[in-house]
Amino acid sequence: MTVLLSACGNNNNGNTANSSAAPAATAEATAAPAETAAPAAEKTVTDAMGHKVTVPANPQRVLGSYLEDYLVTLGVTPVAQWSVSNGIQDYLSDALKDVPTISYDLPLEAVTSFAPDFHIVQSEGTVQNGLYDQLNKIAPTYVLGDEISKDWRKTLLTIGDLLNKTPEAEKAIADYDQKAADAKEKITASFGDKSVAILWLVQKSFFIVDETRSSGAVLYGDLGLKLPNLVTEIPADSRATWNPISLEKLAELTADHIFLVNSDKTDASEILNGPIWKGIPAVKAGNVTELSASGSWLYSGAYANSKTIDDVLSALVK
Repeated sequence: MTVLLSACGNNNNGNTANSSAAPAATAEATAAPAETAAPAAEKTVTDAMGHKVTVPANPQRVLGSYLEDYLVTLGVTPVAQWSVSNGIQDYLSDALKDVPTISYDLPLEAVTSFAPDFHIVQSEGTVQNGLYDQLNKIAPTYVLGDEISKDWRKTLLTIGDLLNKTPEAEKAIADYDQKAADAKEKITASFGDKSVAILWLVQKSFFIVDETRSSGAVLYGDLGLKLPNLVTEIPADSRATWNPISLEKLAELTADHIFLVNSDKTDASEILNGPIWKGIPAVKAGNVTELSASGSWLYSGAYANSKTIDDVLSALVK
């Protein structure tokens, strides 16, 4: 649970009426050399920790543990995918079905066995105590850093630049923003100005998401849904991505609809059948959408967020 918490061309029509202009245009086109994209070249960049990193011209074996959403979005298949003892990012299972796993703590023997030619690390905290130097001996290693990683758009653009896929990154963001705008319009028309809460139940404890990260950023930022009272009551400077909420405090929740990410499955039956949970207004009204922990709601990225939007539309647009 600690890992997951610290972790979670233009188509122009020709003018056939003025056929006398065609020979001149053809001659002009013949005289002008065709533009070709410059070949990718090795480049040296500085990462979040101040390391000078030489990025291969065309990385072929990229390792980016916990950054697979971004790689998949850019059309890059990593050599290995992030995992913990009880699973992987299941919402990416179709895209990464043939990709082997690597433990979240990046064992050096495992990293070496995958023979990466470029390695991207999400956070400074992942490579402390000399681990960066050891990883960098295996392959050039770039640390994104927490400031970039907390914003999925910046993360995608940075990785796109590193891998010579900036156009792909920009298109993915534009496509996502359009999808979110379209969904927001539908949700506003159907659901109105009501509030929603996103809860995560894990190890018989409830957590509520902040509005700036993970699925919270999607619902409250991109889709413009109203925050519930329990989030607005948490001081902004002390909020985490997922904030612990006691069962007693949860009884004060006034959200009109609840999205519940249930990681406890049958182990949560005692809590979810108890009087406090049953007494919450949204629960009493039957306005709860239960979601599997194997879905996208605990993660961020264009791929995850798009799937989250699909879930919200299914639940709120009638």
